[in-house]
Amino acid sequence: MSPAAADPDLLLSRRDLAFLLHEWLDVGALTQRERYADHSRETFDAVLDLSAEVAAEHFAPHNALSDEHEPQFDGESVTIIPEVATALKAFADAGLIGASMDAEAGGVQLPRVVQQACFAWFQAANVSTSGYPMLTMANANLLLAHATPEQVARFVPPMLEGRWFGTMCLSEPQAGSSLADVATRAVRQPDGSFRLFGNKMWISGGDHELGDNIVHLVLARVEGAPAGVKGLSLFATPKYVVDAAGERGERNDVTLAGINHKMGFRGTVNTVLNFGEGTHLPGGTSGAVGELVGAEGRGLAVMFHMMNEARVGVGAGAVALGYTGYRRALAYARERVQGRPLGAKDPAAPPVAIAEHADVRRMLLAAKSYVEGGLALVLRAALLLDDELTHPSPEERARAGALLDVLTPIVKSWPSQWCLAANDLAIQVHGGYGYTREYGVEQLYRDNRLNPIHEGTHGIQALDLLGRKLVLDGGAGLQLLAGTIRASIDRAVATGDADLTSYAGRVGEAVDGLVAAVAAAWASGDPRTALVNATTGLEAAGHVVLAWTWLDQLVAAHGSTGEFYDGKRAAGRYFLTHELPKVAPMLDLLAGGDQLFNEVDPAVL
Repeated sequence: MSPAAADPDLLLSRRDLAFLLHEWLDVGALTQRERYADHSRETFDAVLDLSAEVAAEHFAPHNALSDEHEPQFDGESVTIIPEVATALKAFADAGLIGASMDAEAGGVQLPRVVQQACFAWFQAANVSTSGYPMLTMANANLLLAHATPEQVARFVPPMLEGRWFGTMCLSEPQAGSSLADVATRAVRQPDGSFRLFGNKMWISGGDHELGDNIVHLVLARVEGAPAGVKGLSLFATPKYVVDAAGERGERNDVTLAGINHKMGFRGTVNTVLNFGEGTHLPGGTSGAVGELVGAEGRGLAVMFHMMNEARVGVGAGAVALGYTGYRRALAYARERVQGRPLGAKDPAAPPVAIAEHADVRRMLLAAKSYVEGGLALVLRAALLLDDELTHPSPEERARAGALLDVLTPIVKSWPSQWCLAANDLAIQVHGGYGYTREYGVEQLYRDNRLNPIHEGTHGIQALDLLGRKLVLDGGAGLQLLAGTIRASIDRAVATGDADLTSYAGRVGEAVDGLVAAVAAAWASGDPRTALVNATTGLEAAGHVVLAWTWLDQLVAAHGSTGEFYDGKRAAGRYFLTHELPKVAPMLDLLAGGDQLFNEVDPAVL
């Protein structure tokens, strides 16, 4: 892209955000709750507009530059193009790091759903640069929830000011996603403190000079703790030791061993970190100084606070990348003139914009249904978090938390698959130009290809959904999801609209099929048998949830006229008539329990 400010309309649709937030989710009603009483629709819209402006002026212009000039490691430090630091300062100066955090911590207590919508602008403009504050915000939120007041006072304010950054350190070279095999050791010192020894891999934002310090949240095993995830504890382990007054002290024994060179998402430095190798000697002794966060042996449970926020953030990033790809493809298709309508007889007739061709319309409508549906899904999840935290009814708070728990694997994985597909379609709409670097859509695809992998792969999310979230407590999660969707079906039927009633019937059949298929898959009670087709189940469940999301949007648009609402109806019709039918054969496979993947010999692969 040009160094000049980007056109916000090529990033996201401000009109779509207004529809989702105000006409569908009615976020203005949140201002009736004590936590959000100082806000109004006007303040929500002002922060959204500010976010669009900062994203377009400071994040988008260096998106291609940070891809072309990825972070470099000279053996001692990481060099990142200066535009990244400038953008992050603008983000921090706008008060956006603490947008949803407590006022007493320095935040402004925006609802999470509004904050998520605001951050989507930055993810669409430059997902790599936005990765630094995303991780920092999730890190600070974990500390606010689980650290001691003294730890919060020392670590969190510099993060909210944009001076310090945060990471999460889970994976290790030998363990990958298998956290039960984490081998990093936490050695208790005579004074009760801890020193960490081990290696961490795939640490985004793990080392750089963008701020004065980096607070790593590290999973490690206290010596003598049991094997497996129950033996893990969590430690705040900063790059520079932080003294009792919150001041940055000497260099901690955390060493950058190297950086990973990625296909996309290049502007977010991804690192290998060594803890306790003796390169630095804080207090004259080797070992990285780490402070226990939460109770011993509860590290993974505490870490899930950040992991779940990051999973929703990954889904949101996938949506944003798909969305801006769709917006660019749409603009191109309306301007690019090529060919004539089918059946045109006169070869001398002027060519038409490619948006006039049926197959191009197919691709644009498919992408529109994926990205607008995905954005709605992410914002619904964020609103559930607001309800879990602030709903006046304890029963509704519990219900919102349980539903969010069920939806989180889908929020992470469905956009990572289908908004990536929207990026693929954006390249196709551009034709040969889409495969070149000049038009930018190929970078969006490369950037988005990471999202099915990080924060738990597609397969891991499938095991979580089908192996835990839908079947625990006698299938309470699945029944909650199904009951919530059926309530939306009833609202659609109550409109009396023939199309909505027809769509509602299709969604109802899909929900019933999902419930039956999950029960059939688990009929044996054997996890190995039941979960062999878990990924198929995740994809089917995701499409059912997105069909529900589209049905809800169509109900919100019912009775409204104009091109925007006609566009909603067209995209909803596409998803409910072209995408939802794909679910039935997937559910048949899940219910049938085909054991191919258990039975095939790896030698024949």
